[in-house]
Amino acid sequence: MSFSSEIKEELSRQIPGARHCQLAEIAAILGFCGRVTEEGDTPFGLRMHTENLAVARKYFTLLKKTFNIRLDVSARQNKSLKGGHSFEVVSYGDISAAKHVLIQNLCCKRAYIRGAFLASGSVSDPEKGYHFEIACNSLEKAEQLCNMIGSFDIEAKVTRRKKNQIVYIKEGAQIVDALNVMEAHVALMNFENIRILKDMRNSVNRQVNCETANLNKTVSAAVKQIEDIQYIKATIGFDQLPEGLTEIAVLRLEQPEATLKELGQMLSPSVGKSGVNHRLRKLSLIAEELREHKEERLL
Repeated sequence: MSFSSEIKEELSRQIPGARHCQLAEIAAILGFCGRVTEEGDTPFGLRMHTENLAVARKYFTLLKKTFNIRLDVSARQNKSLKGGHSFEVVSYGDISAAKHVLIQNLCCKRAYIRGAFLASGSVSDPEKGYHFEIACNSLEKAEQLCNMIGSFDIEAKVTRRKKNQIVYIKEGAQIVDALNVMEAHVALMNFENIRILKDMRNSVNRQVNCETANLNKTVSAAVKQIEDIQYIKATIGFDQLPEGLTEIAVLRLEQPEATLKELGQMLSPSVGKSGVNHRLRKLSLIAEELREHKEERLL
C-alpha cells in the first residue's frame, strides 16, 4: 500500500461529529470528484468516483449519516489501474445543503481540506522525497483551497499541470502540519519518524564527509611537508638550519602520520600547534627558495 493510500485509509475512518463539518467535507468531495445528477424524480442527486475502496465507504457513510438518503455503491474494473477497480457512489435525494455551505470555522476548514485530499490528493513516499498535492479542476478552486490551507500557517503554492491546477507543499515540516490539520495522526507519526531518520543519516553523512575532507587535507599537507624536508636534506642538509627547524624536520620524517598537536607534544619543551605550523611553513619556504635557486643555475 502506498503512503497516500495509508493516509486515505486512516482518514476514511474519521466521520466528523458536527453536521456543519460533515457538510464541509461533503462539499469538498462534491467539488473535487463529484457531479450533480438529475435522474427521474431526484431533485439533486450526486455521483462520486474514486479508485480507493476505503474512500468509497467513507463517502457512503458520510452521506448516509448526514442526509439519511438512499445510496448505491458500484465497482468496475479499471484497466488503467492494472487490474484495479474504480468505485462510484450514487445518492438519491436532496443534498443541496452541501453545495452552498460556507466554510468559516477552523473545524470546517479541516474537514474541507480532508475531503479535498480524499477526493484528489496524494503524498509521495517520504523515503524518496517530500511532496503533498491536491489536484483542482479550476484556478479559482485551487486558490480557494490554497488560502484555506494558508489559514493554518502552511505555505501552499499553485502550479498548472496539463488541464489541472495543483495545490502543493514541498517542505517536510509543512507537510507534517498539513497531516495534522487533516487529523491523520498515525500517518503524521510515520512521516515524522522517517523524516527524523533521514535527517540523522544526512547529518552523519555530512559529518563523515567533513572529517574525510579534513583528513585528506591533513594527509596532503603532511606529504608536502615531508617532500620539502627531504629536499632540504638532500640539497644542503640540516646542519645549516636553526636548531628549532632541525628538530621539527627530523621529527616530521620520523612521524609522518602525526598531527601538528602530536608533533608539538613530542618536542622538548613542547610547542603548540601554531608554533609547529610556523616552523613547518619556514621549512617549506626554505625548500621553495632552494628550488628557485636551482632553476636559476640551470638557466
